[in-house]
Amino acid sequence: MTWKACELHSHTFHSDGKQSLLELAKGAKALGFDCVALTDHNTMTGLAGKERIEEETGMSIISGMEWTTFYGHMVTIGLTEFVDWRLAGLGDIHQGIAEVHAHGGIAGMAHPFRIGSPMCTGCFWEFNIEDWNDIDYIEVWSGTFPSIKTNNARAFRLWTEKLNEGFRIAATSGRDWHTQEQTDEPVSVTYLNIDETEGSQTSRAVRALAAGRASVTMGPLVTLELRTASAVYGIGDCVPKQERSGSYEAFVTIDFQARAGLWHYPEAGYTLVLTGNHGQMSEQQVRLDESVYRIEISGEELMWVRAELKGTVRGVRTTIAFTNAIYAATSEGE
Repeated sequence: MTWKACELHSHTFHSDGKQSLLELAKGAKALGFDCVALTDHNTMTGLAGKERIEEETGMSIISGMEWTTFYGHMVTIGLTEFVDWRLAGLGDIHQGIAEVHAHGGIAGMAHPFRIGSPMCTGCFWEFNIEDWNDIDYIEVWSGTFPSIKTNNARAFRLWTEKLNEGFRIAATSGRDWHTQEQTDEPVSVTYLNIDETEGSQTSRAVRALAAGRASVTMGPLVTLELRTASAVYGIGDCVPKQERSGSYEAFVTIDFQARAGLWHYPEAGYTLVLTGNHGQMSEQQVRLDESVYRIEISGEELMWVRAELKGTVRGVRTTIAFTNAIYAATSEGE
């Protein structure tokens, strides 16, 4: 298993972007990404020449499409053929999600609380969701310097609420990248823990994200494990009922060398926080010369836990990184 730096939301001039696929791939490589998902609005024509561009740039390109409707934008990743978005009405998005799943893709809510019409038609999510088990992921960070945006804070709270309700939904970031214009704002990365033993790069990325094996950051890569007496569980895993105990050893690893030279927070004053369904479970200061932290946490009625890295960026105390959840089964067979 390998952690790969991915950009999961981007556009070319085949929709409303101002870049070619080659320009996108080169730009992603310059920013230290290993893969980029092309998610043009309602079209997959921008993927023409994908294999040639992958060979030329060394960048893995994940096939996708952003369903762009009056009632919300839904990023679909992993599709190998067009799945028609035009039949999706306010009350039947589940039929569309089922079609995406049937064609090997996964579906995520894009920037669900971004301002909608008339500023951005359909950008605010209005689709009725009857079963949250159908939603594979939520794009909780959108744009550059995403952690300080109020619409992203709402999306992050939505994700947390759904975890507390017992749903296992992944969280991602997406730049919603349209042009190769330079920015001095922090750029977020979704790292996917990819099994490279079989399948295409697209199918591997889809499996990783569907399983919740993801960690999001504007800086260092943060990973999390829970250890019991007999096993080790990573991000996206579920501790089975028979492994439940009074306490767990949580191991957090912080890799400050990830994408070295592409971010720099000299006055961050990092703090590591573990959060679960009961709220904050632990907090401690982080040393730049220490990469692994062992924290004992209570397993009593634990449903999920994630790691969060806080720090000061441009004078703002904010979240710099967070992992997806490790879950704890509440019944036999989970």
